[in-house]
Amino acid sequence: MGALWGTTINAAAVVLGCLAGLLLPRMPERMRELIMQGLGLAILFLGVSMGLKTENFIFVVISLVLGAVIGELLQLDLRLLAVGEALEKNVKEVSVPGLGAAGGRVADGFVTATLIFCVGAMAVLGAIDSGLRGDHTLLYTKSLLDGITAMILTSTLGFGVGFSAAVIFLYQGMIALSAKWITYVLSASELDMIVTEVGAVGGVLIAGIGISMLHIKKINVTNLLPSIFIAAGLVWANAKFGFL
Repeated sequence: MGALWGTTINAAAVVLGCLAGLLLPRMPERMRELIMQGLGLAILFLGVSMGLKTENFIFVVISLVLGAVIGELLQLDLRLLAVGEALEKNVKEVSVPGLGAAGGRVADGFVTATLIFCVGAMAVLGAIDSGLRGDHTLLYTKSLLDGITAMILTSTLGFGVGFSAAVIFLYQGMIALSAKWITYVLSASELDMIVTEVGAVGGVLIAGIGISMLHIKKINVTNLLPSIFIAAGLVWANAKFGFL
């Protein structure tokens, strides 16, 4: 359980943030729209700042191109949306005493929150630190940020945001539990390079989420998710064979 403690706290923080968002007074539509715009700008800025940390831009380009092809062939967007819609059929809408319906489509809140919380270097590096060294500091920090974000997202997108906690637990939990095996395959320097490039690619995807939230252009971030794993593979292969 020690390896999963940080991940458990992270998932719990999202649930608590979601509950806090449900308890917020219902806001006027204009205020909700402005909050979403502010959050979209913040997420866009975060993504750009992460993306600029790449040490080899060609890795980012190749990862995004190949990831787009794989994600489109696998239709990841439809699969993730189907999970959200299945949840929506089962729970419909939640009513909080004195506040009425929680509002928002469950699928929209679930998909948006899952992408925001699981795409990025903090999720990967934090889970590795938890599983390998028992150091949960990074995931504690992520928990605080995710909890606040979940509260804001829930107040605008509805309680579907809370279901992303299950994906966080599974995704980060698997990384934490496999952390020791990762160190058998990768050296410390290789792991640092992978985290850097995975974080850069994740930053581009997060920027895409921000652009979509601002309604500038709808970007299918879900189908770009394989880019993260391709980036890790490219860095490892380059470290071993030096082709770039």
